[in-house]
Amino acid sequence: MRWTAFPCVGTIVRMTEELECREHWQAIDQARNVARDYRLTVSRDLFDWIIVEREWGRIGSRGQSARDSFANDDVARRFVRGVRRRRASARNRIGVAYRSVT
Repeated sequence: MRWTAFPCVGTIVRMTEELECREHWQAIDQARNVARDYRLTVSRDLFDWIIVEREWGRIGSRGQSARDSFANDDVARRFVRGVRRRRASARNRIGVAYRSVT
C-alpha cells in the first residue's frame, strides 16, 4: 500500500493504490452579505498523475470549478499549499475567515 503525504483537514480515505483528500470550507457573514463556498479534492488517476479539483462560488449558486493535473508530487504539493494559503488569507481580503465544514 502506498501512502502519499497530503495533509488534509477533511476526510482521508486510504485505498489500495491512491490517496483521496477532500477539504470543504465556507466563509459566511450575513451582516456583510458574504456566503462563499470552496472545495478542494486531491486524488490520483489511473496513470498515477495527481489530480487537484477545486470548486468555488457563492453558497447556493452553481459556482465555478477547475481541474489541474500534475506528474510531479512536489509541484502538486506546492500548488495545494498555495490554495490553502490563499483561503487562509480570506480574513484580510474579504473580511471573513473560511472555516472547515465536515
